[in-house]
Amino acid sequence: MGLLQDKLSKFRLPQLYMERGVYPYFREIDSHQDTEVVMDGKKVLMFGSNSYMGLTYDERIIEAAIAATRKYGTGCAGSRFLNGTLDLHVQLEKELAEFVGKDDALVYSTGFTVNEGVVSCLTDRNDYIICDDRDHASIVDGRRLSFSTQLKYKHNDMEALEKELQKCKPESVKLIVVDGVFSMEGDLANLPEIVRLKDKYNASIMVDEAHGLGVFGRDGRGVCDHFGLTDQVDVIMGTFSKSLASIGGFVAADKDTINWLRHNSRSYIFSASNTPAATAAARAALHILKTEPERRENLWKITNYALDCFRQAGFEIGDTESPIIPLYVRDTDKTFEVTKLAFDEGIFINPVIPPACAPQDTLVRVALMATHTKEQVDYAVDKLTKCFKKLEIIK
Repeated sequence: MGLLQDKLSKFRLPQLYMERGVYPYFREIDSHQDTEVVMDGKKVLMFGSNSYMGLTYDERIIEAAIAATRKYGTGCAGSRFLNGTLDLHVQLEKELAEFVGKDDALVYSTGFTVNEGVVSCLTDRNDYIICDDRDHASIVDGRRLSFSTQLKYKHNDMEALEKELQKCKPESVKLIVVDGVFSMEGDLANLPEIVRLKDKYNASIMVDEAHGLGVFGRDGRGVCDHFGLTDQVDVIMGTFSKSLASIGGFVAADKDTINWLRHNSRSYIFSASNTPAATAAARAALHILKTEPERRENLWKITNYALDCFRQAGFEIGDTESPIIPLYVRDTDKTFEVTKLAFDEGIFINPVIPPACAPQDTLVRVALMATHTKEQVDYAVDKLTKCFKKLEIIK
């Protein structure tokens, strides 16, 4: 056995939990994503999906994907830089830029590659990238690829952010990169204060709207719109894999920034372009977002109802202000155990352990869709209360 194989063979964590029967990852789903799914022939309530608008099985989106496949084929066989740009990509980019209030946009193959390719190339070795310590892994990987000085501040701690800004050379670019909605905790970035500090220290801001798009702002335009600060945010990114019921991502900004990214962002230039089906699906979902406000209204009704129910039942849910509801466990073993108990009761939830959170902040993540019902939430709260009490996580 070589040194690499020898090193990897010592990674035993998954196997240990498999042997105990509580390994919670890569669970197979035998049906489409909705509020109820089929797993191993069993119906399970889905509270682990990011499909906030509940659109992944919408017939209009499915038909748009089929029509695009029939017209353009199953793939583009190349990057956007060369032979992989379709009129469909350009149309979607124009609509996305208009939707989030920016001059122009670029569509990437995944949301991860947006952050990886944008954060890594907007600044150089004389500049600074400043991140919240709970930013998504794609932001973390993007800044790691940069030659810039990398600084972090404690989650949503504006005094800590200001101290990091004070370390920076005044003449250098200072890019603050932050999630609009934090994907595990469900709370929002303190964007008004970040904008104030941006102006004070002549910095720039990039906001990840992966979990804000479709949920916050006018017609679901995101957290930047929610706070009325779109014009003060320099770069906005979003994904298609949440509210837009597809796969892919985009970045929107002024024309000069987009032109730079179009010719320098490596994950854009050197990745095959998004499939016709995924692009058409995202575009159809975007049209539905803009024309069916009742979906977003339903999402917020069920979100507010669920937040009240979980609080009244005695769960610790932190500072969430979104359809993402963290149920804190604060113990890795119990996090896996309660996930298994919940599944046995017909509830699919997601466990969150390091490195997705701090060791003392392990949790199970409940995510809501516009199509969830109060009856489904009541059932979930009742069964999760039973599971949490069995493990003495709550009293």
